[in-house]
Amino acid sequence: MSQAPGPVMLDLEGTKLRSEERDLLRRPEVGGVILFSRNIEHAQQVRELCDAVRRIRPELLLAIDQEGGRVQRLTEGVTRLPAMGRIGQEYAESPQVAQRLSLDAGWLLGMEMAACGLDLSFAPVLDVDSGISSVIGDRSFSADPEITAALAGAFVEGLHEAGMAAVGKHYPGHGGVAGDSHFELPVDERPFEELREHDLVPFATLASRLDGIMPAHVIYSAFDSRPAGFSSSWLGLLRESLGFKGTIFSDDLGMAGARFAGGPGERALAALDAGCDMVLVCNDREAALQALDACEGRTVRLAKRLRYGRARPDLESLSSLGRWRRAHARLEAMASL
Repeated sequence: MSQAPGPVMLDLEGTKLRSEERDLLRRPEVGGVILFSRNIEHAQQVRELCDAVRRIRPELLLAIDQEGGRVQRLTEGVTRLPAMGRIGQEYAESPQVAQRLSLDAGWLLGMEMAACGLDLSFAPVLDVDSGISSVIGDRSFSADPEITAALAGAFVEGLHEAGMAAVGKHYPGHGGVAGDSHFELPVDERPFEELREHDLVPFATLASRLDGIMPAHVIYSAFDSRPAGFSSSWLGLLRESLGFKGTIFSDDLGMAGARFAGGPGERALAALDAGCDMVLVCNDREAALQALDACEGRTVRLAKRLRYGRARPDLESLSSLGRWRRAHARLEAMASL
């Protein structure tokens, strides 16, 4: 009998489950697993790894960072997608073509990740590219917030057509700071009105259609002295003013931008108390164990669509679908340019 998932999403060491990881996944505080490149050989192996996890805890949420472009953990046996900024470049020539490409990219990603046994990818990126942030760059659809919202909306529609959840990141926008929150805690000093009229536009536009949102490890000093993922003010605005009803995932609490809140256990509790529903603790097993201990007794209620909601397609059967063949050919060609 499955149990309610806990609030901690963690990672694995390799391409197969180790005996100690089987025991770890049985801890009630665990709510999900995120896969990284070290966990991946090819699509069929990912499916086997996901199946192995589900035999232990079928209710766990299985996730990956698979956006396209330079953020594509799984490359063998699935479509190599272009960076979303490449799709954004098409918008100037033909908005309709660009939106169709984005819809097909979301659908293709959703179908392929589901066939690999995964519940979701942390996508789409809703950050607006201001030409400042190297960590965002062409991961963003556009430097125009309205175009970003339109193309990300098409991507979300494609994911939903594939039966998969959409998780927007990095709220309220990471594109306006040069610092990389993996290695430092960036501070964005712009006035709130500027953020509201620019970076927040895609989040505000799509809040009712997103199943999950991931806040940034960035301080927006004109609004709060705490990073967004630890800020009840930012997460309250997301819930109350933007009307977001889905699941809030912290960004990885092992990142330098999360050290603001203390040790691993303190970070986990601070993020949850601020309004996050699930916290990610990656690439540091001792930190994950401390977070699990701190979260003892807590569970999470996940947004309904976060679990892949229908029969999973077979990897082998996708190529028999005319839509898959057309989308695969066009998007792989864009990715190779």
